[in-house]
Amino acid sequence: MTPLSTPQLFTPLTLRSLTLPNRLWVSPMCMYSAVDGVPQSWHRTHLSQFASGGAGLIMAEATGVVPEGRISPRDTGIWNAEQQHEWARIVTEVHDRGGLIGIQLAHAGRMASTWWPWAELRGSVPPADGGWPTVAPSAIAFDDYYAEPSALDADGIERVVSAFADAARRAVDAGFDVLEVHGAHGYLLHEFLSPLSNMRDDEYGGSLENRARLLLRIVAAVRGVAGEGLPVFVRLSATDYADGGFTPEQAAQVGRWAMVAGADLVDVSSGGIVARPRIDYRPGFQVPFARTVRGDGDLPTAAVGLITTGAQAEEILTSGAADAIFAGREWLRDPHFGLRAAHELGAEVRWQPQYLRARWR
Repeated sequence: MTPLSTPQLFTPLTLRSLTLPNRLWVSPMCMYSAVDGVPQSWHRTHLSQFASGGAGLIMAEATGVVPEGRISPRDTGIWNAEQQHEWARIVTEVHDRGGLIGIQLAHAGRMASTWWPWAELRGSVPPADGGWPTVAPSAIAFDDYYAEPSALDADGIERVVSAFADAARRAVDAGFDVLEVHGAHGYLLHEFLSPLSNMRDDEYGGSLENRARLLLRIVAAVRGVAGEGLPVFVRLSATDYADGGFTPEQAAQVGRWAMVAGADLVDVSSGGIVARPRIDYRPGFQVPFARTVRGDGDLPTAAVGLITTGAQAEEILTSGAADAIFAGREWLRDPHFGLRAAHELGAEVRWQPQYLRARWR
């Protein structure tokens, strides 16, 4: 039994057959450094370092289930054997360091085919520069910098479901420990969820149940591939920061439906549907959304949003707002954030033997 003095942040969390050693995890963060969807040496070093730094789970970046599902031409993919092989190498390196790793399966929808953050241009990449046409629930562009997408027809929707299932199979074969379905940040599945981007009048539009249909079909398909033992997460944007948009209460309902479809945890983020939303960026600014989605605790959630210290993360958990913490920027600043947080909170965690001489006294 875990000692009562152990901080909650460093207690194990069991989801299906996987026991995560702690609840301080690495968020999926796009590196925009892939070639033809294939992860490179950058990705191997970037991801494996967190296993030495005390991360309970490392979530690999948003990874396109099809070429046209990538956010940018430099995004990773998992639609072919070469990509699967390189991901398997990364998984092995993480496992060799005693870590656990998941992958975020994604389709960027109308926000695909865009320039990467440090490019000189913004918005859609034209075909002449390596871009491609995009798809969405409705033919509504994100903003003036983005090309108008084509509305998916029934056959297109079926291809999307199949693509997620095929990508999940490759991820399982590559050895990933967790699969996450990306339904946030203004990408395709979020576009279906939000009434601001979904104007359909068929079974995929209108009511919340209809708008959630594609996401839930994909969760069920991914669960079918994952089997009974592998955890499946869903990332949701719990608010669009706009009148008439997706709300935290709707996210809670979709999260409950996702659990029935086979999900095990909701990774709660926000935003992405509207350009230039007004957001009050402050430490833990998205944590209240995780609390709403979690409800009375029957829906496991992970919180995100400018979480930068072990004490802050511990308070979020002990307050009942979430079951786990995903952090991003702090892991980039300090790849040993987990070891540091454990020291600050007085928790015992596993150190790599090569690093033992660096333990705080």
